Amino acid sequence: MESVAAGSPSVGASLSSSSSTVLQLLLPMVVLVYVVVQTVVRRRMNTCTAPLPPGPMPWPVVGNLPEMLLSCKPAFRWIHHVMERTGTGIACVKLGGVHMQDTNFASRPLTFASETFSRGYMAAIMAPYGDQWRKMRRVLTSEIVCPSRHKWLHDKRADEANNLTRYVYNLAGAGSGGAVVDVRHVARHYCGNVVRRLVFGTRYFGEPQADGGPGPLEVQHVDAAFASLGLVYAFCVSDYLPWLLGLDLDGHQKMIREANEMMTRLPGVLIDDRWRQWKSGEKQGLEDLLDVLITLEDAEAKPVLTIEEVKALSQDITLVAMDNPSNAVEWALAEMVNSPETLKKAGEEIDGVVGRDRLVQESDIPRLNYLKACIREAFRLHPVVPFNVPHVALADATVAGYHIPRGSHVILSRIGLGRNPAVWDDPLCFDPDRHVPADPTADVTLTENDLRFISFSTGRRSCIAASLGTAMSVMLFAGSRHDIFMARPLVLHAEPRLPSHFYSATSM
Repeated sequence: MESVAAGSPSVGASLSSSSSTVLQLLLPMVVLVYVVVQTVVRRRMNTCTAPLPPGPMPWPVVGNLPEMLLSCKPAFRWIHHVMERTGTGIACVKLGGVHMQDTNFASRPLTFASETFSRGYMAAIMAPYGDQWRKMRRVLTSEIVCPSRHKWLHDKRADEANNLTRYVYNLAGAGSGGAVVDVRHVARHYCGNVVRRLVFGTRYFGEPQADGGPGPLEVQHVDAAFASLGLVYAFCVSDYLPWLLGLDLDGHQKMIREANEMMTRLPGVLIDDRWRQWKSGEKQGLEDLLDVLITLEDAEAKPVLTIEEVKALSQDITLVAMDNPSNAVEWALAEMVNSPETLKKAGEEIDGVVGRDRLVQESDIPRLNYLKACIREAFRLHPVVPFNVPHVALADATVAGYHIPRGSHVILSRIGLGRNPAVWDDPLCFDPDRHVPADPTADVTLTENDLRFISFSTGRRSCIAASLGTAMSVMLFAGSRHDIFMARPLVLHAEPRLPSHFYSATSM
């Protein structure tokens, strides 16, 4: 869906701007094509008695593409404007020959970007519903994000949490009184470090950095990951008018190829070498998730995955772990800086649970309820993208009295759910206390099963690594103490909370 398009509004805006120029050139051609098509193919008659959800009247062939592209708004803002104007919670927008619905189903749309980033739909996140998706989902749930594997990888995550603290300490002047820290830079590279350690067993693609921070190759990898996330479901005219595929009139396909090449080049070298080591017998023991994927065997001792499938799943894991934790923590800290009482309350909880004689550990997470409430509130109020990853309706359905045609692209508005005044009191106010249960012994979780907002997605295509996402989010948040991404990176003044020896003793 085009609105998940933008991992950030700036991406969506630039794509919409370039696409509007393309549309002005295409409209005369579209009219001609429509006349030809109408003389050859009779339009299929819909015998369903239920109406489509309300939405703007579509043009022939191009649907609502002209209004959306010429509105000079990012796609997600235009769609929300349509819903506000029509006063509906379920809307239908037609892009080319595809209906876009605001509800939920089971498959994924086929787009140039999703096919490119998934190596031809070999992995799980972007694959359409079917045998390959079931195979890869089974591998992930049984071998990668299961509780035993999560426990097995604990020490690697702990090392990266310690390195995060040490890196921020160094950025803040190593005890010299504090300094400004770019929270976005720190948060994103912590997520990148965790993924590389869990999947590839290394923090760095290049040389280790003295301050614990990223080098040029790590910066390149993280930048490529966020570029890919911003493009994967970005609006592209040819996804809805397939006869334009290959012309790349808006440059979208070129950007996708470049981002994918940057995203896959460095990990590809590691995967090729590791594959060779296992096949030659040079390597024996399991050390990370890459080893697990390469060595998986079925009941007949045959490899479960090809090397291309290993590369596809490795990229899936990398992409899903990058944006959500870093975005939520940046927004939560930004809100808390504007609410000193909230910041003070979170600090008092850390002092009460952790104390001042050690660093935060994953074992502290169950007792850091207020911290988790702050992160939940950031998920609710500031989702990383405006819409959930799009689904595709596998069959005709009726939802809330509306007809949802088979093949409709289906999206959930993260903004609409999290800011729904019928569900949330004062929905635009950052108030973590709304997530704190009355029972002080109850655990606050980052997942939201009642769909009042979306943290790690939901349903059959939901994120299956909620435990990893929770651990990364809380450790990043608690260790820092200092799309819709913020327009500019958050920069805060950081000062050490503990004596200097706690920071200098952490591992590289």
